[in-house]
Parts: sequence; structure tokens; C-alpha cells
Amino acid sequence: MKIPKTFHFSYTGSIAKLLIIACVFTANLVSAQTVIEKIVQEETKNSQLQVLAHELLDGIGPRLVGTPQMKKANEWAVEKYTNWGIAARNEQWGEWKGWERGITHIDMLSPRVKSLEGTQLSWSPSTKGKAIKAEIIIIPDVADSLAFVNWLPNVKGKFVMISMNQPTGRPDDNWLQFATKESFDKLKKERTEMTDAWRKRLSKTGHSSRMLPIILEKAGALGVLTNNWSNGFGVDKIFNAYTTKIPTVDIALEDYGTLYRLVESGDNPIISIQTDSKDLGTVPSFNTIAEIKGTEKPDEYVMLSAHFDSWDAGQGATDNGTGTLTMMEAMRILKLVYPNPKRTILVGHWGSEEQGLNGSRAFVEDHPEVVSKLQALFNQDNGTGRIVNISGQGFKYAGDFITRWLAAVPSSMKDSIKTTFPGTPGGGGSDYASFVAVGAPGFSLGALNWSYFNYTWHTNRDTYDKIIFDDLKNNAMLTAMLVYMACEDNATFPRDKVDLGTNKVTGQPIQWPTQVKAMRKGPLAPTN
Repeated sequence: MKIPKTFHFSYTGSIAKLLIIACVFTANLVSAQTVIEKIVQEETKNSQLQVLAHELLDGIGPRLVGTPQMKKANEWAVEKYTNWGIAARNEQWGEWKGWERGITHIDMLSPRVKSLEGTQLSWSPSTKGKAIKAEIIIIPDVADSLAFVNWLPNVKGKFVMISMNQPTGRPDDNWLQFATKESFDKLKKERTEMTDAWRKRLSKTGHSSRMLPIILEKAGALGVLTNNWSNGFGVDKIFNAYTTKIPTVDIALEDYGTLYRLVESGDNPIISIQTDSKDLGTVPSFNTIAEIKGTEKPDEYVMLSAHFDSWDAGQGATDNGTGTLTMMEAMRILKLVYPNPKRTILVGHWGSEEQGLNGSRAFVEDHPEVVSKLQALFNQDNGTGRIVNISGQGFKYAGDFITRWLAAVPSSMKDSIKTTFPGTPGGGGSDYASFVAVGAPGFSLGALNWSYFNYTWHTNRDTYDKIIFDDLKNNAMLTAMLVYMACEDNATFPRDKVDLGTNKVTGQPIQWPTQVKAMRKGPLAPTN
């Protein structure tokens, strides 16, 4: 950092200059507090978060890359920004498999009749408008890959279960609250043994978990049945299918267990599956970018950041609708109370974060002029809770700057924030890492958990009703304040990196994360 010069004043000159400095500092402080107060007032009295959440989550819904809903969301965001007087555009970063989800209907027909809870996985093939009826078979515990090849013809004309049957549908905190210690310890031991045995069972097929559904498809299976329980009541994680001709569906733990036990006991359940979806070919994929042009330093940038896409079994509410809404609301407020920022303010609503930070990685590749002049980027992507963690991401002087920016934030908002300086650089996880990897100051605004990882992260229960709007209001205000303070800072954020030390295992120096290129066309075909 630049070392200030030492000045020698006469007594009267020193007093005069100190008075001038004091007046300037006081004026800046008053100006900052005025803007901060306006941010609080606008959000408190005129919050648009619930309106935006309803339009995005209820009206448009989840935003899987390559779907019409993702495109509609891009267009909706540009329209919103335009109505607020903020320049916005959709910028193509790549292309993806186009797909549109339809209904999923799963019924048990024998030994009794029951509609089952389940969801086709993203990009799953359809059943072409009709229901498929068949018996079920469980992937067996074979001796080796040769034995699996010999068994494989048995799948023809059947649905194949490839997930372990969980020993309990109760989450651990429920067991911890009510079970005896002996009972809970017994469960954990049994579950660990079952999980290890199932992993070995799949390994002995000779195929990866991604390739196995494709092998079953080629052998004549009619569909693949999975259960990806998320360790909470009634909640499953829903990702993508690897089959290209037959449906892959996730069946809820409760119903999956019923079917599994019926197969094991020889009751030979028959189920019916109809999955409707549309293959839309290859479609362009976009980032939504909005901008409030700077006045004094228009070629320097402060960025807001949140991925726009989601998985699509729920509504993509807390992953990452809440991050999206936070950044949109912060931009709306900034346009009202700080319409002529010192530096240019950009927001990036990224596409295809869920498949590997692709939208933000593409932006970093495509916009070196922004990345090289980035003062700071603030990213939010871990649920609906209040922001309580900020790391310096390994930048040597991050503490000086972020502490200064937080100084203007009301105590009621900042006192619960834990800061870690200089911190260590994030190598992935969310879009700030795309910028950190090239040495640009990107920061993650870490939120309170609210059972995020069990109940809403990538699950079928990631819906509007899980949003905590009071926390979201806090986050929108805090983000707007940090952006304002970073814009106004007379100093430019230095990119000096901290020494990360030595890896205790290898004895080698720990390296800064390296840049990863965006996957511009997807999805990639799975390999073994």
C-alpha cells in the first residue's frame, strides 16, 4: 500500500489544516449516514421483496438452465430493471440442452392401489404421453462386473431400483431429541454399515453412478427409480437424469421404502409411471447484467452477484431466488438513493451456476475490462438467512477495506456479522470464486443456516414459504450499504494476496485457486 508522506506544519498552519481535514471527514460521514438512512427508510417503508418473490417464484417458477422458465426469468429481470430506470441486458454466454418439465405421475397398482410421491429428474426423457406399467427389480449384490453382465438381461421390461433403502425417514436431530443413546448409536452404526455395503454393491457392477442408468437403459429397462433423501422429513434432492430414452424418477423415501420392502418380500409390486417433458434441442443461455453508470470513475466497478438458475423440483426459492431478490432489491434502492455513483455499479445474475459456475466463469473470460478494474464483488448464495459471515478471501488488505465499509452500517445489522481477515480464497461453491481465481476481489455474504442444506438446498421443498422476508430485507439493505461504501471509497482495493502457508499433508506451499474455463455447451455426457 502507498505510505503517506510526513508533513511539517507551523503551529497556526497545522491547526488550520487539521480543521479542514476534520470538516471534510465530518462532511463525508454526514453524507454517508444520509445515504445509509435513506437505504433503511426505502426498504422499511417500500420493500418490493414479496412482490418480486411472488412474480419470480410463483409466476415463473424454477429456473433450470436450458428451460423456457430460465429464459422467461431473464426477460422478466431485464423488464424490471428497465422499469426502475436501470440499463439491463441479457448476454449470451453459451448454449445448453433445451428441456421443459411436464407432469410426473407414479402409481402403485399392485398389491394395492396408491398414488406415489415422486419427481422425474431434470432433463429426463418423457414416456411419450402414456403411462408405462411394469414390475420392479432391485440392483443386486453381485460378485463382480462379470456377474453383473450375466445378470443384466433381467432388467428388460422392468423398472430398476438403484438407491439404498434408508433405515429411517427421521432426521438425526429428531432421533437425538427423543431416542435413547443406545438406540441412536445402534441406528448410526447400522446406517453406516448399510451405506458402505450399498456403495460396494454399486462398485461391483463396474460402472459409476452416472453410467449405471445408461447401462440399464441399453439393457432394456423401462425406467430407473432412485431415492436421494436429504436427511429431513419429506425432502429429497433432485438433480439430473443420465438416461436419454427411458425416464429416471426420484421416489420419496416413504414410498421408495414401501416398494423396496415389497420387492424384497416377493410381493412383486407393479407400478405405473407417466413422465411428460419436451426436448427442445439446443438453446442459447444467458446472464442478466444491469448497470448504474459511474460518474467520477466510470471505468471502475463494484458488483452485486447471485446466480439466477436453479434446480427445478421446487421453486428455486432459497437456492438462489433469495440471493437474486437481494441483489435486485439492492439495485432498486441504490438507483433511488444513489443514482450517480462514483464508480459504475454492475449486477450479474448468472446462468448455470449449478453445473459449475458457468455463467460467471464466462463473464470473467469475456470481460477483462471489468475484472481488471473491479473494486469489489458481493455474492449471496446460501439461503434465506441474515448475512452473518464475511471472509477476506485471502486478500491481504481486505480487513482494512471491508471494516471501513462496515463502519457505516447500523450496529443492529453489523454486530452479528463475523468477519475473518484475511481469510482464505474460495476455490468453488458459488460465483464469487470465479473472480477470486483470477485475483479479483470477490466476497461471499454468508447467511444463517435455517436448515438450508437438509431442507431446501437442491430439494423438492425449496419453495416460497421457506423465505424469511425480515432476513431478506436485512440482506438487501446491507448489500446496498456495502456497495455504496465501496463505490465511494477514495482508495482502490489492492490485490495483494496473503501467504497461504504450507499444506500439512504434502508439505508443499498452498496455491491460490486457478481459473477454470466455463463449459460453454452442455450437459457433458457422463463417463465411467
